[in-house]
Amino acid sequence: MSACERVGHGGASALVRANTLASFDAALEIGVDTIEFDVRAWHGELVLAHTVLHARLRENVRLATALSHLADARFADLGLIVDLKHGGVESAVLDQLRSAGFLDRALLTSQVTAVLDRIREIEPSSRTGISVGGRFARASRRWRDWRGRVLEGLAARRWDALMAQHRLVDASLLGEVEQRGAQLYAWTVNERAAIETLRTLGVSGIVTADPRLF
Repeated sequence: MSACERVGHGGASALVRANTLASFDAALEIGVDTIEFDVRAWHGELVLAHTVLHARLRENVRLATALSHLADARFADLGLIVDLKHGGVESAVLDQLRSAGFLDRALLTSQVTAVLDRIREIEPSSRTGISVGGRFARASRRWRDWRGRVLEGLAARRWDALMAQHRLVDASLLGEVEQRGAQLYAWTVNERAAIETLRTLGVSGIVTADPRLF
């Protein structure tokens, strides 16, 4: 794995539809360290989907199918970032990751703090990351003092990582995150110049829809 984790958003979502097996294959072929994907519940099943509208698509991939695909030896050296979009699925996601042997390779993330708290309650050894988005996303989550609250949570080991919208990332934030023994990932970065800037800064990982930019 490279010093700065190369993370494929939804696989290689700029090239192939996100959260699909084909997108995972494309990311692997191009070269990534980690594959990120989204999980939602839909009609009683866990599916890979970013939004409710995406969850309605007939060709959605079930989480079990995705994990079976990723269990192939070709993906043996890759990590997973599993982003839970809402609550109520924590136990089922953990069960499937555990059954597939992925629990120790996965970083579980969410913008919903209660989801991450529930994950830790069920499986204290799980690695978790709090995700903080742009202004509208922060307002919807009532992140008024997002920086102070996130740093407090990292210091208390409530979370292991901060997944920050890349425009929020600067040297000061990185230093404060590292002082608390945590990791900082920047998402979703789709310009080569921005990727190089963040690499030079020293973030733990960069999420991009186009792994060719690495």
